[in-house]
Amino acid sequence: MKKVFVLDTNILLTNPNSIFQFDDNDIVIPISVIEEIDHFKSDQSENGRNAREVSRIIDKLRQRGTLSLGIKIFEDRKDSGSLFVNLEPNNDVMPAGLRRNTDNQLLVLAISLQKRLKDEKRVIIVTKDTNLRIKADAFGLPAENYSADKVDISHLYTGITTVKVKTSLVNEFYAKREIQVDRDDLHPNQYIVLQDENDDSQSVYGIYDKVTKSIRMLEGSTDGIWGIFPRNVEQTFALDALLNDEIKIVTLTGGAGTGKTLLAIAAGLHKTTDEDQYQKILVSRPIFPLGRDVGFLPGDLDEKLNPWMQPIYDNLELLLSGSMSSRQKRLSKSYEELINQNILAVEPLTYIRGRSLPNQFFVVDEAQNLTPHEIKTILTRAGDGTKIVLTGDPYQIDHPYIDAESNGLTYVIQRLKNENLAAHIQLTTGERSELASIAAKLL
Repeated sequence: MKKVFVLDTNILLTNPNSIFQFDDNDIVIPISVIEEIDHFKSDQSENGRNAREVSRIIDKLRQRGTLSLGIKIFEDRKDSGSLFVNLEPNNDVMPAGLRRNTDNQLLVLAISLQKRLKDEKRVIIVTKDTNLRIKADAFGLPAENYSADKVDISHLYTGITTVKVKTSLVNEFYAKREIQVDRDDLHPNQYIVLQDENDDSQSVYGIYDKVTKSIRMLEGSTDGIWGIFPRNVEQTFALDALLNDEIKIVTLTGGAGTGKTLLAIAAGLHKTTDEDQYQKILVSRPIFPLGRDVGFLPGDLDEKLNPWMQPIYDNLELLLSGSMSSRQKRLSKSYEELINQNILAVEPLTYIRGRSLPNQFFVVDEAQNLTPHEIKTILTRAGDGTKIVLTGDPYQIDHPYIDAESNGLTYVIQRLKNENLAAHIQLTTGERSELASIAAKLL
């Protein structure tokens, strides 16, 4: 049976192309949603840009017919669904005191449509607003979250797997430093723990090469970078991926204190200042939400951004106060000196759209607060020779319309896990301090 999906404003503002994601089903956009879109269209934020894109898409579809009568979404499909823009009927479905609310107007429309269509079609509200879904259920109307970009977080790719093998294979791996494997369940740049099946304490680490279908032994370094040494096997894998120039995008997930941001920035400083592999290290994080105006804060731009960027500065100060090579000492222990020499840049993601970032080590912190559409915007900024590192905790979401399963970080992990230029590591062990580890685990 065909369905009729009534879209809330937040669906369109999160993904303007969501209109094309409902197959052969019909889509209804209430006039109140159009009015809300109109309010956003003058904003210079991501919401404003998406609002303008939604208006362009609907206006283009409007050229094919009349929105009140329905317009085929896909001209080349016989079974294409239609797009409708509907006025909310003025009836007594809802008490008069509740009708003025935009969400309730959407509910009135959906209920009226279901009464008119009866059993011909099923009407479903699609919204990221939890309370609206609750209210819809109270009126006996089905309501769903937008699931096109959702990832099953319980089965999220971790980037690491343990394989038990015979003792002879472990010995062969030590001798040859590389072994051939023929397995379809391994992903490019997946990190492998080869464990002796007769002795769990005997294990060796490797990385899977999808092209050659082989596992290559990790060549561990005892030198550390900028005074940072990996404290567990996960950090060892993360550092290997961060320092591997063949891997162009690295995603690191984990709770507080697992070392995501510190490792990423340390690797960026090392590749930029010690190896001259990149022209600049750019460290950024979203000013929640992405694109939000910072004009309400006092002071100049640097003073406005300081509260948002302070966690990055804290990591930089820790790195610059640790063990340093002679070249690093010449650069000075102050991150301000690195900024003045154009080696380091700390910026918000507000102004990323439209830029091209060639030959940079680009670290995006708190990436779990980005939508899939925003993540795509960031990744498409990468110029020739640029490496991008996304860090974040999928369970610590501040954005009102995304969650652990629909944020941009988990989305990109799942979508890029089969690409040869991508690597992912899930960090689980807290290393900040004993207190921080206990708090993260028990509170």
